[in-house]
Amino acid sequence: MRRDVFQAIADPTRRQIIGMLAKQPLHLNAIAEHFDVSRQAVSLHVKILMECGLIMITKQGRERYCEAKLEKLGEVAGWIDQYKQFWTIQFQSLDKYLTKVQATKKTKK
Repeated sequence: MRRDVFQAIADPTRRQIIGMLAKQPLHLNAIAEHFDVSRQAVSLHVKILMECGLIMITKQGRERYCEAKLEKLGEVAGWIDQYKQFWTIQFQSLDKYLTKVQATKKTKK
């Protein structure tokens, strides 16, 4: 199954993991300590994040360290930006309309 960055950030646990790894690389046990789920469940979340290209795993001795690779979040930012532009235009138009209505009410008084 091909996964994308939107799938990765859809889950709050994965968003939390991304936030932790954005601050510093951590090994799997250190990540798992922050959650009330099994290490296996955390490993699955980490696997999904890796498949989506948001983290990279490197082996150092017996430990596997996870490091954030947040460039892929640019896809999300771009997608959000198009809607932000749309709604900015809509709200500006609404503001102009309301200003016009208020001015009309003042002139009628």
